[in-house]
Order: sequence, then structure tokens, then C-alpha cells
Amino acid sequence: LWLSTASSIFGLIIGLVTGLCRVSSNLTLRNLSITYIELIRGTPLLVQIFIAYFFIGTVFDLSRNVAGIGALAIFAGAYVAEIVRAGIQSISRGQMEAARSVGMNVLQAMVHIILPQAFKRILPPLAGQFISLVKDSSLVSVIAITDLTKSGREIITSTFATFEIWLTVAAMYLIVTSVMSQVVFWMERRLAVSD
Repeated sequence: LWLSTASSIFGLIIGLVTGLCRVSSNLTLRNLSITYIELIRGTPLLVQIFIAYFFIGTVFDLSRNVAGIGALAIFAGAYVAEIVRAGIQSISRGQMEAARSVGMNVLQAMVHIILPQAFKRILPPLAGQFISLVKDSSLVSVIAITDLTKSGREIITSTFATFEIWLTVAAMYLIVTSVMSQVVFWMERRLAVSD
């Protein structure tokens, strides 16, 4: 849970910044963000975790946890960036023009007008991405981070109860993702009240 939470927070920050760069009029920022998104989305997460730990982690002397969280956050950030971009572009251009006509600069208009409206629209896909990240966090067990999957494997080696342990692990993931889904459903209903 803490791995997924930390990765989600950093992934949200990376995704928000990259998503804003993706819709920027600055060609350099836009091209850099597109390159990052395509590079991360075009390679498997497992390979990214290996690169983060065995290459980047070795060069910069990073711990397993930092490398694992970093890999998950960078992976999630690429997907969040596309969700943010789609949310911003789904808002009518007239909203930005109206904000600019009353004297707001682009940053003020984005923070006070565009992003609050976009947040309502991107909440379901954003929640889906973070729920998926909880499940993807099981891959960090390959770099010896003790998570639910690694704990399950360790119990299996001592008890040989393969079927029962994997069912329990699956049930625990299901409980966590179901609770997250219910929280998102509650947030959607609360935000719909203002509509």
C-alpha cells in the first residue's frame, strides 16, 4: 500500500506537469513530453524496473525502495499525463478565452478555470490508472522489495500451500482495489452535486 501510495503521489505530480507541457504552446516542452510519454508507454514496466534498479540505482547508489517507487511513478506519470492532456483538451476553448477576457493570465485561467473542470472529467480514468498501479506494484518483487506478492512467494516456499496462498494474495488485492473503487465512486457523486 505504501509503495502504491508513494508512486501514485509522485506519478500524479509527474503526470500533471507533463500533461501541462503536452498542451503547451512551447514546442520544446511539448516535444520533450511527447518523447517521455512514448518512451515510457512503449516499453514494459518490468524492463523499466530492471533499468531503474540495476542501472540507474547502481550508478546513483539508490535503494531498492527508491528505485521501485521511482520506476512505478515514472510509469504512472506517462499515463497520467495523457489523461490530464485529454481532460484539458476536453474543456471548451471558450472557457480559456472567457478567463483571458476578464484579465486572467494563462496560469490563473488554467488553475482556477480549466483544471477544476478537467478534474471532474478525468477522475474515473485517473482512478483506473491508480487502481492498475496497485496491481502493477506486484512487479517490484523482482528486485527483492517485500510486497504482497513476494510475501506470498516466501510463505509458499515454507508451507507448499500454493493454491491457498495465491488465492489469499488475489483476494487481498481485490479488497484494496474494491475499496479504492468505492472511494472514487463516492468522490464522483460528491463532485456531481455541483453540476
